[in-house]
Order: sequence, then structure tokens, then C-alpha cells
Amino acid sequence: MPLRNEQRQHIETLIRLSEGQPADLVGCREVIRRSWERCVGEYRLDPGRPRPVRVLTQQALKEHREPVDELLHVARAGVDQLFTQIAPLGYVLLLTDRQGITVDFRGQREREPALRRAGLYLGADWDERYAGTCAVGTCVHDAQAIICHQSEHFDATHISLTCTAAPITDPQGQVIAVLDISALQSPRAQESQNFGLPLVTLYARMIEDAYFLHRYRHCLMLRFDTAREFVHLNGRGLIAIEEDGSVIAANGAGRALIDAHLRRWPPWSPGWQPSVTQLFDGELGELLGIPTASDDGIRAFRARANDTTCFVTLVEPRGRRPTACDLTHSPTPVPALDRLASDDPAMHRVLKLARRLRNEEVSVLITGETGTGKEVLARALHDSGTRAKGPFVAVNCAAIPESLIESELFGYLPGAFTGGRSKGMRGLIQQADGGTLFLDEIGDMPLTLQTRLLRVLAEREVMPLGAEKALRIDIRVITATHRDMSELIAQGGFREDLYYRLNGAQLRLPALRERADKHYVIRSVYQALLAGREREVRLRADAMSALLAHAWPGNIRQLKNALAFALATVEGDEITLHDLPEECQGHLGAAPQTFGVVKAGEQDGGEALHELLRATGWNVSLAARRLGVSRPTIYRRMRRHGLVPPNWRESDSKLER
Repeated sequence: MPLRNEQRQHIETLIRLSEGQPADLVGCREVIRRSWERCVGEYRLDPGRPRPVRVLTQQALKEHREPVDELLHVARAGVDQLFTQIAPLGYVLLLTDRQGITVDFRGQREREPALRRAGLYLGADWDERYAGTCAVGTCVHDAQAIICHQSEHFDATHISLTCTAAPITDPQGQVIAVLDISALQSPRAQESQNFGLPLVTLYARMIEDAYFLHRYRHCLMLRFDTAREFVHLNGRGLIAIEEDGSVIAANGAGRALIDAHLRRWPPWSPGWQPSVTQLFDGELGELLGIPTASDDGIRAFRARANDTTCFVTLVEPRGRRPTACDLTHSPTPVPALDRLASDDPAMHRVLKLARRLRNEEVSVLITGETGTGKEVLARALHDSGTRAKGPFVAVNCAAIPESLIESELFGYLPGAFTGGRSKGMRGLIQQADGGTLFLDEIGDMPLTLQTRLLRVLAEREVMPLGAEKALRIDIRVITATHRDMSELIAQGGFREDLYYRLNGAQLRLPALRERADKHYVIRSVYQALLAGREREVRLRADAMSALLAHAWPGNIRQLKNALAFALATVEGDEITLHDLPEECQGHLGAAPQTFGVVKAGEQDGGEALHELLRATGWNVSLAARRLGVSRPTIYRRMRRHGLVPPNWRESDSKLER
């Protein structure tokens, strides 16, 4: 068959390349150029003598299919599904082994002769050493997904084809097969094939993971992803493990996590692999107990290699029962602490340490942003420890006037100073005897009192004002602050020796915006607010979405206030997005374009709102729906702009309520 002009030009370019002459390679991608150089340099392929398509005999094909028979069985569903998507576009599908031999094929029966002549058929050999640069052969060599479009093929016979291939690897990362989609004709531009690369890569990974799950179906397996919603459906990472937590094998994402861990902590000996408790910041019992740890069978852990949050589920072989290992490593329930979080990795570390500290006498410093729940954690430590039957006395050092804090803390005897109680007063430190003294915002304590507090901690006795003899006390001290104590000490605002007395152990609470269990926190706060209410009020999905998306600069305290506001102003039996405070509605609460958004500070805001109210007959509910806000928001805006319905007397206007 005579060569076409474009084939002759292609051959001439490759001949110049093979002879070391200048060749026009402008626009040639690096991956293609390297393959061409292999073809002429290593494989000694002659570009001037195009090779005929090579198709194996039935016996030879059988010998290639038998080693991958199990993979073919597992891949069948994915192959069929992918073909249904690409067939209407004129593409065929090839599944090859690691030698580039097509061991499975999907194509249109009516085009069979043309496909066979092009090599897009069962048994066709696409090894780079024979066929030259092509999607399958180059994918096998480079172990990466690739598009080989028209004249990027080495052999002039193939330059009308467009092919896209992705590797399928075994648990050791070696290519065992290639998934390819190809078409006899396509647009000239290589960019026209960009749609196929992510599609083929996705299905190759799905087949790879299905094969992994099948191969290790008798093993325990951890499946993980950075998004909770995808873990059960299409979690990227798979790690097969023994009962003791040692790693048996991993898929691509699992191996990437292991490799990242080994880069951060290089192994002492070749072939050593970290256990799952080294990969994830958790105990073995917590990992093996995932199925009962939450309603959805998913739990969040911190990946030590990169400090990211991974959502993990446990895939168990059928018929497996909990082992002694599971029970031995399961942490003892501590309800007062356990209810503070669900599966946030940072909170998991905090509560893990808190469990160990609850029965100890060591002083604890709790740090974190304002509103993160420092007093709640302090009380939980007290309630779960050996001092639970004793008093818990909380003192906010920033809320007591400096002139009164000394007498409040240390107490005083009758007549100690003018204006005091006639019978004197037991100080808060003395009131905590036998229990826990919680000093919140310790960074705001005056320097003069810091010296006295240091003496209390050192000598375990307190001297009330006006007393001549110190009183023995038995207290545990827990402190909290949102301030940077190191900076405060450097500025001379806090005694360093007192800091080390208070900081026997430090618990850092994460901000609400950083937590992976925000849904649990929102539900817990909401249920606590509902307790004791006669009317059941639901939290609708759009409101929950807005709450999950909000940044919460005020943390849990701000969340509680927002939910309390919604409960106080809601008119129906469910809280919607528009019942939340404006600052919590975010982009989800943006008003419809028809009327625009009336924002504080806009010069025409009052006029636009006035027009809308007149158009709706001063129906506040209808106006709120059209703007996509709550009725209380409309009332606030009316009050801001001095808008009063014509049939209301100013004295009994709802705007004054």
C-alpha cells in the first residue's frame, strides 16, 4: 500500500533523528521524544520500514491470558462500564498484559475488519520493542498514564490512531496490565484527547483496587481517604494488615503513604515497613475497633507522615470475630472525656493524654483559642478522676477586678479590711480543698498574685488576708489560657517559675474550624440546647451545611450562641439556613439576584428594602423569603433604616421588641 504524504514526512523526521541529523521536534513532548530515541537507539527499529500489525495465534494468546485470568475476572465489570461510556464516541477498549499483548478487548462488531488491520483487536502486540512508540508500550515502559496521538506514534502505520493508556499495578507497584482506549480517527489537535486521560486513569485505579480487595479478601484491611464521604464508596488508600497491625500489602495510595513515612523516618534496615499504628496516630485497638466506634463505621486519624487528617474504615473478612488482641488494645471508656469529641485526630490526642492524667496530681495547662471549651475539658478531667467527689471551683482571672482578686482567691478574716464581710470569707482556693481549682485565663493574673500563687503550689497551704497562720489545703490545679505564654514571659508579664509549676502537662485544644468532627460537635451542642424544651425542633440539612462551612472565629462558644439564637427566633418546627444569624449564613445564604442583597453600609440598602416591602404589601415573611434571609434579619434591617409599616403605630411597633 503506497504511503501518504503525512506518513512520508513522519518517516523522514524519524530517519533524521536516527542518523543524528537536525530534526524538527518543535512541539514534541518529552515523553514521546524519549520513546523515539529508545526505538532508534535501543530497539534498532527502522522508521523507513513500517511493520505490519502482529496478532498472536489462539494458543499464544491463551498462554498470555492464563497468568492474568484472575485479573481479567475482577476487571470485567470495570471494562464493560468504561466501554459503555466511550463506545458512542467511536473508541474501542484494550486490556493488555505487562508484555503489551491485548488479552481483553471491547469494540464495535461492524468495524471489526478495520480494527483488526489497525491492531485494535484481541491478541494484538503493542510492545514498544515491536510496535514502537504507542500508548500501551510506552505506558508499560514508563509506568505512567499517557496519550499517544496520531503522529506521536513511531511507526507510520499507526499515525492515524489516537490512544490513551493507564497502568494497572500490583501491590508492589509493578505494572501487571494496561488499560487503553483507542480510536481509528480523531481531530488533529492532541488536546482533543485530554478528556480520556483522567477517565482511563480512574478506571485503571478502580480495577487495581478491586484486584487488591479480591487478592487480600481473607485479610483485615484499612481503607482511607481525606474526605469522609468517599471512604466507603471509593476510598483511595488500601492497606492489608495482620491482626498485630503489621502491613502485608498496600495499593498505590497506601504505598504513597508508606513511602512518605519512610522519607520522614528512614528505616534502619532494607525492607522494613512501618506498622499501621506508626502510619496513623492511634492505638491498634482503636483501629480494629472502628466498626463500632461510630454510626458510619469511619474514624478520623492523623497520618504521621504529613500531619493530614485521614478518615479510615476497617474492611473485615467474612465471619471474623473480635479477637483478644482487639479487646486488649481497646481503651477503657471514660464517659466524661469521651463525649467531648468523636473522631478528630487532634482531639483524640488530647483525650488520650487526658485519660492518663485524670488520676494524677500533676498540674495541667490547657491552651487554645477563646471558646474552644477549656473549662469543659477541665471539668471533665475532674469528673473522671479520683477527685470527682470533691469540689470543682472555677475562677476566671480576667473577669475578677484586680482590686478584688486577692481577697476572692485567698479569702480574709473578719476585720481584715474595711468593707469586707463581718464574718470574713473563705477564699476560692480554700473552697477547692479536696477537689480541683480551675484558674481560667491565668495569663491575666496580676504579677503580685502570681508570687502568692507560686507559694501556694509549692507549700500546699494558703494564708487568708489578716491571718497569722497558714491553712493546709489539698487541691489539684488546672489552668487555662488563650495567650502565648512564652511571649508573655519574655515581656515580663508572667513569672517563668510559676509557668513551669503550672505546666506539668499541656493539653492544646484545636479550633473548631480545624476539627474533623464538626458535625458531632454541632449535634452535641444542639442536643444540649434542646434538653428540657417542650417543643422538638429539627435542624434542617441546609442549616447544618452552613454551620459546617462557617469558620467559627469564636469557636464552640460562638456556635452555641448561634444555635441558641436560631432556637429563640425560629417560628416553625425546624431550623433552616435563614433562621441562623446572618454571619453564619455565608455564601449559602446569598440573596436571589432578582432583588439583590441588602447589606449594612450600602447607601441604597434602605431604599431597596423599602421598595421590596411595598411590593410585598409589607409582608415581612414574604420579603424574607424573596431575599433569602430570616424574618428577624428583615426586622433588624428595617430598624437600621428607620422603616415602619404604615399601619403600625411607632409605640407598638414590632421593631422595638
